[in-house]
Amino acid sequence: MSRRSPFVIELSDEDRARLEALVRRRTAEQRMALRARIVLAAANGEENASIAERVGVALNTVIKWRKRFFEEGMGGLADRKRSGRPRTFPPSGHR
Repeated sequence: MSRRSPFVIELSDEDRARLEALVRRRTAEQRMALRARIVLAAANGEENASIAERVGVALNTVIKWRKRFFEEGMGGLADRKRSGRPRTFPPSGHR
């Protein structure tokens, strides 16, 4: 049983062009390209479950990025600052 998302994505021509460019750009971060694919599919009326299956991610991942884009636009696709102490890595050659 499928349910329509309350977060209906309607893209401006500018946003659609930016998202499509992100997906096509070979140097784009893969996670940003994935988020762009999710939003484009949502804007084309595809349901969350079908997007998740097609792009190979969990349903909750699709719901998260669809909602963030709906609420915040393009800026919502960026990583957020994480709380807590930043990870540190030892100098090369040490374990």
